Amino acid sequence: MRIVAEHLTHIYNDGTPFAAKALDDISLTVEEGEFFGIIGHTGSGKSTFVQHLNALIRLPSSKKHFHKKRLKKGEIPPPATVLKVGDFDLTDKNTDFYALRRSVGMVFQYPEYQLFAETVKEDVAFGYKNFYGKGKPSEEEVTTAVRGALEAVGLDYDEIADKSPFDLSGGQKRRVAVAGVIVTKPEVLVLDEPAAGLDPLGKQEMMRLLHEIHGSWCKTVIIVSHDMDEIAENCTHVAVFEEGRVRYVLPPSELFQRAEELLSLGLDIPLTAKLVSALKRRGISVDCDFTTEDFIRKVLALRGGGA
Repeated sequence: MRIVAEHLTHIYNDGTPFAAKALDDISLTVEEGEFFGIIGHTGSGKSTFVQHLNALIRLPSSKKHFHKKRLKKGEIPPPATVLKVGDFDLTDKNTDFYALRRSVGMVFQYPEYQLFAETVKEDVAFGYKNFYGKGKPSEEEVTTAVRGALEAVGLDYDEIADKSPFDLSGGQKRRVAVAGVIVTKPEVLVLDEPAAGLDPLGKQEMMRLLHEIHGSWCKTVIIVSHDMDEIAENCTHVAVFEEGRVRYVLPPSELFQRAEELLSLGLDIPLTAKLVSALKRRGISVDCDFTTEDFIRKVLALRGGGA
């Protein structure tokens, strides 16, 4: 599902003294098949943008009682807002938003804090029943969907389905929470800081899991992250948000060549980019894509240690 946003603006508390513009004329395209990263300091508009993608934040024109504002004589109309996710037009009040949310899964930061049911099976099944409830899925269909979701995140259905989610380890809770989102097999999966709070091994396992999902039925993965190593190692393109606008959209291999600019925006850079900069100051040029594997390979090649 291709995602296209053009001239997207969002103002919290619009029309009040507390109005705050979170998105300011955003235009951004995410191609189907991408493992896309979004970075930016706190308050840059990242979370507000991704919450538009499954209509957790609805555009005014998509609401039932929306009436187009009349322009004053001689007033120039603002450019039309475009927000499409695949065939879903999120500016249109006639869009099937249930189907949209079934197709666009959203995993918030620390999703394990949102677990609530008595058993793991009930927790994971909640979203499935919510989206397919009108069709009255059978208990067998629900069980099959839950089993598939738990297995997709590396958990044994027979072992944990009847356990309380609160009796699981932290890593297992995170996986159960993700399973509760992917149980509908969304074509787009959006995750806000998916590896936050995990140890290094847990982070590796989470990213491996996301790549496995991406390589099967989930066509597009979008991650919001402050971890630049995570972005460099995993993403095909990265959007940099700054004060409600998109500053750059580049592959990591090009973005992290702008180390000084990113640091001036209050952002960090990957360890590999820091090492490349340090070597450059010593007169050693390393041309890599800023993944750890490529950096090591290029440094070894420079030292005659092999390609």
